[in-house]
Amino acid sequence: MFPFSKLSKSFVFCAAIVLAGLTPKSAHAQATLLLEEPYSYDGTFAGTGHSAVYLSRICAENPTLLRRCGPDEPGVVISRYHHLEGRDWVAVPLLPYLYAVDNPGDVPLYADTKLVAFLRHQYLRKIDLSGTDADQVVGSAYDRTTYGFRIETTPEQDDALIRKLNAETNREAYALLNRNCADFAKQIINFYYPHAVHRSIIADLAVMTPKQAAKSLAHSAKRHPKMQLTTFIIPQVPGLKRSKPVHGVIESVVLAKKYVTPVLLFHPVLVVGVEAAYWTGWRFDPAKGALIFDPVRGLETPLTAAQRSWYIKSLSAMKHENLETGLPNWEKFAAGTEPQLDADGQVFLQAPGEAATTQIGICRDNALRMSAPPQLVQGLLFARLDQELKSKKPAHASEQQIQSDFRLLQQLTKSSEASLITSGVEGSN
Repeated sequence: MFPFSKLSKSFVFCAAIVLAGLTPKSAHAQATLLLEEPYSYDGTFAGTGHSAVYLSRICAENPTLLRRCGPDEPGVVISRYHHLEGRDWVAVPLLPYLYAVDNPGDVPLYADTKLVAFLRHQYLRKIDLSGTDADQVVGSAYDRTTYGFRIETTPEQDDALIRKLNAETNREAYALLNRNCADFAKQIINFYYPHAVHRSIIADLAVMTPKQAAKSLAHSAKRHPKMQLTTFIIPQVPGLKRSKPVHGVIESVVLAKKYVTPVLLFHPVLVVGVEAAYWTGWRFDPAKGALIFDPVRGLETPLTAAQRSWYIKSLSAMKHENLETGLPNWEKFAAGTEPQLDADGQVFLQAPGEAATTQIGICRDNALRMSAPPQLVQGLLFARLDQELKSKKPAHASEQQIQSDFRLLQQLTKSSEASLITSGVEGSN
């Protein structure tokens, strides 16, 4: 039996909370097209990103065998990759797909390369999944921001899709130009709503791209209100280098600075024409009007500009008040630690010391539980909030998320002050 088909009681409870935000109270379920920003080499060169589909009523016995979800099960993200032991697609539960953990409280507050690799290895080993690109099917939210486009489905449609995919041969057949990740997402969405997703001959030279899939779905939803389109942002977890804006084929060639100069020299008319078409009709902002996804509370409203300004001032004041405590640079400190799992399966960092080993909780559920000096976790929260409050239009965080981080930071500040008082008293004795 596939491990994620047997959920712990705590996960069932947390998954129900997540689904309360993603699924309205109706007899219908949803299919969500996921548009994932590019990062690493894709972000530098092509910039087209990745597509996947989240199915809230469909679960899996193993990565390639689908079934209907039981009560409170969270559904799966299904996506096409190559180099996955010959598979064409795999299905992974929502939270592991995003964060490589089973419970919302286990999501790290801040993640570096070492920590992400550790979490991915732990989860992939548990589900017995390997391959050159296996890392991409878990922990997506560490690498990039994702945009969700959710539409209504019926139980009958979901059952039919399960039968269809289970009956087909799941053998690798990836091809960049006509069987890529966006082609697979198009196939799934169009199973529910025929012709809802289509290619663009002009914008993408007839190649299916993730951005075109999202754009065409959003336009189809305007013509078909029964789809009940809801858009939301899944923010990238603070820590790794930020992902890049997603582009189509022509956008990547013409609008990217690294390409526009040589193209302009040889084809100035083409550049001017394409840019004019882009600004008059091709432009598509996947974040427009989007809610914010939180792994605990579901969908929330974005932080406003006024709220962001207030929190930035408050954070600056808190940093100034903590100057005397000698807060460490979190990135430099974390580089000398090793990730481990505690008895509850939550990740923490272990830092060797001359007298003793320090254990630092870096998840919301264990940040106050470990033996580390509170100043260390304060440094973690300051680093997290610095990234969350960076200017984005629209915001990629909700007020509830920022409030939650500030409350934890205030608790740590009180603990830090108490430890300093205790140290002072002991020193005077």
